[in-house]
Amino acid sequence: MESQFGIANVWIQGDFVTRAVAILLLAMSLASWIVILVKALDIIKFKKHARAAQDFWHSEDFAAGLTKLGADPTNPFRHLAMEGREATAHHRNTKAHLHDSLDVSDWVTRCLRNCIDEFTARLSSGLAILASVGSTAPFIGLFGTVWGIYHALLAIGTSGQSTIDKVAGPIGEALIMTALGLAVAIPAVLGYNALVRGNKSILNGLNSFAHDLHAYFVTGARVNAGEPGKVLPMKKGG
Repeated sequence: MESQFGIANVWIQGDFVTRAVAILLLAMSLASWIVILVKALDIIKFKKHARAAQDFWHSEDFAAGLTKLGADPTNPFRHLAMEGREATAHHRNTKAHLHDSLDVSDWVTRCLRNCIDEFTARLSSGLAILASVGSTAPFIGLFGTVWGIYHALLAIGTSGQSTIDKVAGPIGEALIMTALGLAVAIPAVLGYNALVRGNKSILNGLNSFAHDLHAYFVTGARVNAGEPGKVLPMKKGG
């Protein structure tokens, strides 16, 4: 004999508002998991690119370094290197622009920073969905619970049966909506925190790479952070 209580019964016995809340929570959960999975795969990919970027400075010239970075157009390290190269060439080969009042160091810094800012915005896309779901899902579930309790009490009052066995079932079903709201919010919050930490790690590596690129394009050598004052030369290539 099938149970008269449970999530299925909440859907069957619920009105338009109850079903709308359930559908909304389901949609929010799906959106959260899609964002978490897509962004997690991106972080894994970018971390592989970050490891490959360490080999860039062991290349004989710039062209060989680009080859080691791979041909993936979404690789932020490759894009940053190419942006720095183009910025340096553009500054040195043109004379009729306002940016000529800047020295090459300031110009390369500006271009690399713009590139990092664009990547940061792309890396952070979707996190607003997780933040919104994590902050609103519990309250949406609570609204469903309040609405369900209200209608359960009306039904109990109309029937005139207020014994514990008649009250516990409908009230318990209404509380399921709060549980669903928490089940949607908790993964969203945990996913948001994990993705923020992963993004921070990637951006730290990208900023360090940009610092080395800046030194290379301005001085012709990479600064050795481990030993101040020393540089790691690398031939400039096309």
